Amino acid sequence: MAGTSKGEGRTGLLNGFAAYGMWGLVPLFWPLLKPAGAVEILAHRMVWSLAFVAVALVFVRRWAWAGELLREPRRLGLVAIAAAVITVNWGVYIWSVNSGHVVEASLGYFINPLVTIAMGVLLLKERLRPVQWTAVGVGAAAVLVLTLGYGRPPWISLCLAFSFAVYGLVKKKVGLGGVESLAAETAIQFLPALGYLLWLSADGGSTFADEGPGHSALLAATGIVTALPLVCFGAAAIRVPLSTLGLLQYLAPVFQFLLGILWFHEAMPPERWAGFALVWLALTLLTWDALRTARRARARISRASASARDVTAAQPVETAPAGVAAAGAPAAQGATAAQGATADMAAPELAAQDATAPDTLDAQA
Repeated sequence: MAGTSKGEGRTGLLNGFAAYGMWGLVPLFWPLLKPAGAVEILAHRMVWSLAFVAVALVFVRRWAWAGELLREPRRLGLVAIAAAVITVNWGVYIWSVNSGHVVEASLGYFINPLVTIAMGVLLLKERLRPVQWTAVGVGAAAVLVLTLGYGRPPWISLCLAFSFAVYGLVKKKVGLGGVESLAAETAIQFLPALGYLLWLSADGGSTFADEGPGHSALLAATGIVTALPLVCFGAAAIRVPLSTLGLLQYLAPVFQFLLGILWFHEAMPPERWAGFALVWLALTLLTWDALRTARRARARISRASASARDVTAAQPVETAPAGVAAAGAPAAQGATAAQGATADMAAPELAAQDATAPDTLDAQA
């Protein structure tokens, strides 16, 4: 049994590395699609993602959620909002990579956890711990430093971070799995995207059929590039702790940042290094605080469970008349209930800590 659990954990970890590794290396893919423009690439991504995910869902026979979703207009409206927001995110990201702004795009995913926390305070009235406030303040200072370094606000980073944070918030309200959510969102995107591609082809601006079969295959592969990391992420999410996934999330922007400097040779003057250093300091504080809170919550749960076991073990086991046993049953049930309540009181704190870990969202890059 322990061997099976260890094997499951190893499988989950490998899938997590695969998912975030693919998301981190995706900047290498988008330039291959030139001379197609960012909007054409985006439209193909929507169309082919739906095709790929639909085949996957047919293969695993998971369609029950679709009927339930269609019967709930509020959730369907939230899916439409998620589709609109991720359209902005995808479009800005593709444009930024193919326009030579890979480093600035990576910054968007570095600061995304900080933006998510700030939105939790502003929109959900969540309360932050002092270290979290410090991390958000350091992140805000980093944006100011980078604004001075770029000579303008890092609007690409801010657009990616805020759109992704809103997307994550809406998706939590919808409550669909990663693949199912992608299928629903791309189903909404499909007709506008297909209409745009047909218009582009009629207008003579499409590159799909004019640049050879290799180019056409690469455009069709946008569906696989979008959906495959989600499949790996789904396999990881059910096998490894949320805190582990939160740490793995940093792989994607780290890879993107390194690609921007080492592969695409983007400039990094000292003031940008200073801004990124502040962002990394904020993320270090945030991660340290989350891990510390998780350890404390687990320790409280362990102490509560041990205390409850000690109380149960200390109770004398006597053979009593039927009437006495019946009278004592409620007291024993009360002690058991108190034990469960003690553990349950500690559990939300652990869940709250997990919620403050870097948000692991499903459709990066």
